[in-house]
Amino acid sequence: MKAMKKALYAWISKTFMDGCTSYNSLDVRKSCRSKEQARDAFATHDIPHARGDIFINPFRAIRFAKEHGFPLVVKPNVGGFSRGSFFPIKNYKELWKAILLAKVWWPTSVIEQYLEGRNYRVLVANGRVISVIRRYSPFVTGNGQSTISELIDRENNVREEMGLFPCIYPLNKSDEVKSFLGKHGYTLDSVPPDGVEVKLFHRIALAPGGVIETIKKNTVAADNIQLMEKVLDIFNANILGIDVILEKGIEHSYKDQKCILLEVNSRPYVKMHDYPRFGEREDLSGYFDELDKLDIAQADIF
Repeated sequence: MKAMKKALYAWISKTFMDGCTSYNSLDVRKSCRSKEQARDAFATHDIPHARGDIFINPFRAIRFAKEHGFPLVVKPNVGGFSRGSFFPIKNYKELWKAILLAKVWWPTSVIEQYLEGRNYRVLVANGRVISVIRRYSPFVTGNGQSTISELIDRENNVREEMGLFPCIYPLNKSDEVKSFLGKHGYTLDSVPPDGVEVKLFHRIALAPGGVIETIKKNTVAADNIQLMEKVLDIFNANILGIDVILEKGIEHSYKDQKCILLEVNSRPYVKMHDYPRFGEREDLSGYFDELDKLDIAQADIF
């Protein structure tokens, strides 16, 4: 049975988790596996987080919406890469759609309050913050002359010239993108004014064409650094990818703004840190050399 578990985990890692680290023990990974576990740990240790609930029955999610209002986010209780996540949900029609689609990925789902703000992934390892990136949903910036379709082509050319593929994905002109644009008064033939950012999709993830920006660690507020390192200690982890939204930005203390820690990733996708669309690429190899020296308990078992 143990050999079978190792073989299965090896297949999962190769197939679905290329670019993810494996520096945490089985016990640590189990403690981080679901969104509910993370939220409970945040609550116990006074870490700012969103109020939320776990549901199988959709009407439990509807009751949560009636009690707490919109905007909301619905996502699978177990998962990653923002698969099956829907946000910001602003009405009951969108909520019902998200409830049904999230269950394609996992039978139990999470509903949480959603904060409109700046989305970050903070990589913490060996007791300290080693990298901070800001994540963007797919977008183009108008120049007053080009259509959105032309701007998409131009941006994809830039990404190709920068060597971002295949870690970062190209923008696309799918029916989902056309529908999203339509809801905001645009088509692919629209010409946005100079300097105006036009979002192409709601998900802040790489697969639909999202990108990242490297944030210099010396610009991050000291309170925020301490908070992230505290989270690493709470889970007794060697490395975590911590997802956080801050209303004003990570350069301001979380104490002076609305702040929500979303989840922790015990096998964070670190490959994306090497492919920023904005900011400078960081050399994190020294940190991983340190982690490679660790003796990880049951690292090859799911």
